[in-house]
Amino acid sequence: MWEYSDKVREHFFNPRNSGPLENANGIGDVGSIQCGDALRLMLKVEPETEIITDAHFQTFGCGSAIASSSALTEIVKGMTLDEALKVSNQNIADYLDGLPPEKMHCSVMGREALQAAIANFRGEVWSDDHEEGALICKCFAVDAVMIEDVVKANKLNTVQEVTFYTKAGGGCAACHEGIEEILAKVMAENAGPGEVSPPAAVIAAPATQPAVSKSSPMKLTLVQKIRKVEEVLDSVPTLLRDNGDVELADIQGKKIYVHLKGACSGCMMEAATLGGIQQKMIEALGELVQVLPSSHMPVEA
Repeated sequence: MWEYSDKVREHFFNPRNSGPLENANGIGDVGSIQCGDALRLMLKVEPETEIITDAHFQTFGCGSAIASSSALTEIVKGMTLDEALKVSNQNIADYLDGLPPEKMHCSVMGREALQAAIANFRGEVWSDDHEEGALICKCFAVDAVMIEDVVKANKLNTVQEVTFYTKAGGGCAACHEGIEEILAKVMAENAGPGEVSPPAAVIAAPATQPAVSKSSPMKLTLVQKIRKVEEVLDSVPTLLRDNGDVELADIQGKKIYVHLKGACSGCMMEAATLGGIQQKMIEALGELVQVLPSSHMPVEA
């Protein structure tokens, strides 16, 4: 699992300003429970001065999402709306003394929720600038505009970094080529006169070569795959220690569905648990797979 700073742990175990905010006059909703993370940010703004006098949040997601949301509410209180609009996802991560690279998307979600809440206060319709036909990652509903904005704002260079910051590319991997094209486009725009931008394949090379177990260099049969999956699930002893368990439900292509049992069912850390298991699956199987709760299994007609 990932290393978290003491400040991240503090804001997760003792979140500031969580729960509904009475008389909030600026509300921003971003994310999707179906995709794993969702955030509602509520602001109380003094109309005459546009100073944020209070801020609360409600988050569905992992520990980093909760900590990032908590940190954001502390950062913006006392700011004017124009000052708050300058808060970046990196500011949120810095406030927490850093986030694991794999969890930077939590700080990006906080920045978007802030923009949405301010737009709501001002009577504007906030949009994530999604363009029809520009959806790049279908697994997590991430569009080209968001990827390009995050790449530029955070100087990202690889598909893996894009996945860490937006989740795009972390599912079936079908969108990696589209992400590579965006990276190449931004690199070309940033190249000075006479400079040559490296091809997208070079930029994305580290991300398209995930760590592969030396014990599984060849394509596995379905039986071998099931055995590997069960070995990974059996190698997570902390779940049993915490009175929880995860069992294999089904394998459908690159999607591995699991039953969450005991304390794991409905746990606030469900997304983080599945994320950690997913990374172990990728390493053990030597291919990009997605680990999902059995409640997400398609219903047969």
